[in-house]
Amino acid sequence: MKQDFLQIDVAKEYPEFSLTANLTVAEGEFFSLVGPSGCGKTTLLRLISGLAVPDRGRIILDGQDLTGVAVSERRIGFVFQDYALFPHLTVKGNIEYGLKVRRWSTAQRERRLRELLALFELETLANRRIQELSGGERQRVALARALAPEPFLLLLDEPFAALDYGLRRRLRRELKALQTQLGFTAIFVTHQQEEALSLSHRLAVMEGGRILQVGSAPEVYSKPAHPFVAKFLGDANLIPCTVEVTGAGLLVTPEAGAAFTLPVDGGEVAEPGSYLLMIRPEDVVLAEKEVVYTGELMTVEYLGHGFYAEIKTGADLILKILVEKTTALKAGQTRGVSFRKQALKLIPIN
Repeated sequence: MKQDFLQIDVAKEYPEFSLTANLTVAEGEFFSLVGPSGCGKTTLLRLISGLAVPDRGRIILDGQDLTGVAVSERRIGFVFQDYALFPHLTVKGNIEYGLKVRRWSTAQRERRLRELLALFELETLANRRIQELSGGERQRVALARALAPEPFLLLLDEPFAALDYGLRRRLRRELKALQTQLGFTAIFVTHQQEEALSLSHRLAVMEGGRILQVGSAPEVYSKPAHPFVAKFLGDANLIPCTVEVTGAGLLVTPEAGAAFTLPVDGGEVAEPGSYLLMIRPEDVVLAEKEVVYTGELMTVEYLGHGFYAEIKTGADLILKILVEKTTALKAGQTRGVSFRKQALKLIPIN
């Protein structure tokens, strides 16, 4: 497996927006670009595919510099958000369209078509028009068409955005299983953090035309390097705090809360100073000992698997917590909380 299968180092300027990106994608990797609308995710896909041209830098795919290479010659498949299927063609016609453009022989096209119809369970729909298909069926046709010419790289621009939640979850599982089975390299764009976390080998969090952090899903979720990353990838409590280095470890004093000692973990935090203490709601623990904050339960929501609640502390700090359903919680209760220390992340305040 080539770790630098895709190398991206580009910049693109628009009148009211600029994008800079520097990252590598390994061969066979499922890589996601996640961030809010307008952060540059689709622009980066367009630069990779050749639909847009960078102002500076270059993109190298499997050792080939793509500068000046035509879209049709890049061996890159693209699944668009609206699928961009041809309404005047049948399912079969859509899938083999790219093969005809690349002048595959009739025998090669028929062989590849049979493979893909079987793989995507589309045999009975081969002669249907696109208008006769459901949303899930159209998504499978779009994937089959993109994979038909055996591309080096598959780009997917929010392919599930128009589908309902249940169908999105099912197709997400199918896509992940397909990628594992075939081993193709994919870059997946989404603004849904759940999709990015569940699908990706690695992901990049983007905001304002910049890549803020790259890493595995567990790493980026549990150890965000930036406050935006912490908040975008799920609920997060971000508490201003000070850190002092002592013989016992790191003395952490959260704003208006009780100080506690955090063992030094591989020297991640070596300097005293001001930080944001990041703790996920599932790692805030109701406690009677080693209490960091005491406050009143303002809201309690039953989620089936547990309770989501907000606690207002004496300093008007609102803490979000997620506890098991066996715990009895009611709004108006006064409860103490502590933190799972191994789940804490200290983010420097720049």
